[in-house]
Amino acid sequence: MSKRTDVPKVNAGSMADIAFLLLIFFLVTTVIETNAGLDRRLPRWNDNDTTIVMRYERNVLAIFLDSNGKLMANNNLVQLKELKTVALDFIDNGGSLSTSEEYCSYCKGERSATSSDNPAKAVISLASNRETSYGAYISVQNELVAAYNELRNREAQRLFKMNFTDMETQYGKAETSLIVKKELKERIVQIQKRYPLNIIDAPTITKN
Repeated sequence: MSKRTDVPKVNAGSMADIAFLLLIFFLVTTVIETNAGLDRRLPRWNDNDTTIVMRYERNVLAIFLDSNGKLMANNNLVQLKELKTVALDFIDNGGSLSTSEEYCSYCKGERSATSSDNPAKAVISLASNRETSYGAYISVQNELVAAYNELRNREAQRLFKMNFTDMETQYGKAETSLIVKKELKERIVQIQKRYPLNIIDAPTITKN
């Protein structure tokens, strides 16, 4: 009669530990993609409002994009390629009097009394039709942001001999030292205060 031989067993007790460590490794190293949004201010809802009112004040550039991609800026028909110039002239107008506290000494606009007083008070209101294409809407947003970036780059060059967009890029790099980042942050905030991004996605604008 043959002897019964025991089959060697594999100790699987450590397999759970290995699987747990691998799970932790992938959780730590995996980059989860997130959807990038647009940094905009939305209007507050007022239950007492029963009608849509648009008031064309000098400190508001009201832009409307219809379902066919046509643009209106303060009731004037404009082309997409002209929108950046329209926004530049409006933001950088500097219409406040030199004796006023709101006077913009660094503005280089026409200083028209019918346009914005200073960049901090200049608000761009962008309204669109429900059937407006997403591509057309983003194209308009890009032109408006490009106008702000051009003005910010100009002011950053005047003050710091460096473009604002380059400062933002350098600030976001991992290899940039904390000391340099601190200095860049202060400069970025200073430029942003001079030319704040006042774009509101709203069908209505009222003056406070």
